[in-house]
Amino acid sequence: MFSSRLKWGLPFTPLARLLDEKRSRGETILDLTESNPTVAGFEYPADPILAALADPRSLRYEPAPRGLSAAHAAIAEYYSGRVPTERILVTASTSEAYAFLFKLLCNPGDEVLAPRPSYPLFEFLAALDSVRIVQYPLVYHGRWAMDIDGLARSIGERTRAIILVNPNNPTGSFLRTDELAELVRLCRDHRLALISDEVFSDYGWADDARRVASLVEVDDVLTFSMSGLSKVSGLPQLKLGWIVVNGPAAARRQASDNLELIADTYLSVATPVQWAAASLLRARRHLQPQILDRVRANRAFLAGQIGPNSPWRLLEAEGGWYAVIQAPRIRSEEEWALALLAERQVLVQPGFFFDFETEAFLVVSLLTRSEIFREGVRRLIGPAV
Repeated sequence: MFSSRLKWGLPFTPLARLLDEKRSRGETILDLTESNPTVAGFEYPADPILAALADPRSLRYEPAPRGLSAAHAAIAEYYSGRVPTERILVTASTSEAYAFLFKLLCNPGDEVLAPRPSYPLFEFLAALDSVRIVQYPLVYHGRWAMDIDGLARSIGERTRAIILVNPNNPTGSFLRTDELAELVRLCRDHRLALISDEVFSDYGWADDARRVASLVEVDDVLTFSMSGLSKVSGLPQLKLGWIVVNGPAAARRQASDNLELIADTYLSVATPVQWAAASLLRARRHLQPQILDRVRANRAFLAGQIGPNSPWRLLEAEGGWYAVIQAPRIRSEEEWALALLAERQVLVQPGFFFDFETEAFLVVSLLTRSEIFREGVRRLIGPAV
């Protein structure tokens, strides 16, 4: 009766089961995975946000597949005028943006390349559109980088696009200018599109002239840059994302027209959030400094707890909200995560959640409230569990 796109009824992992048991008993957990900014203790400019959502123009329904002009203008302002409004299409989220792009670029059974390690959502989104994800490797040699040769070997007859997450989640690595040149060359040679997920691009921790912060000005190949309020303004509950379409003029126009047809089928973006877009994007000026201060301070504390002779290692990163820790390989990632939760009440994410290829990596959120983060890290890095 039901489709075979997904494996329905996935069982709880041992870690999820243990966490559920502990919470049902009322135990206090030091959660080092917290990634929801709205519950992480930041101060939001509540009055302007709420006032913007009360705009009386929201009482009138104006179906606009590409989005209202007010939303386009607000997003163009976010890019400091580098993006013409006609290249912007609004979506309810970046997840929906992926779904639209899979529909635009792929037939059932086609393939899209995605980085490994990375956020474990691509397979689900692709499967819902009968598209297959093929992973290409990121490698670590003192910093994370794309394995261009490995990426090239991953391209097959049914490959239609390459996804990059910039900066990557959870490795915190930005695309470099030399990597972009290689990506563009591969896409041109194989007639592939580039899909750039840039939701964390505002959260670089230091300036670097070699870094590519956004692909919104790449015109050599068909390119789709995505972002949204969830990370830019720390407002995941106000569902607004967008796609910026770039590339050679003819391909860009055709892609924009086809995306508009897809969006017209759903008309999923709420009117109030579009009228409020300018105010909601301005809220980033209040939120982003708080988030960056928290992230930098938590990472500095974590680095300070891992001395040069420690069996633990903090991997280098350039931005984002996460930190990757290499644990002593005396046990697996799952064993580490279960032991830390069972014996020290500390919740971390094992690396296999993000498809790390080797053991043993743990991922923690730098967004966590500082007092919780510091106590959790002390327990994490303490004497062997």
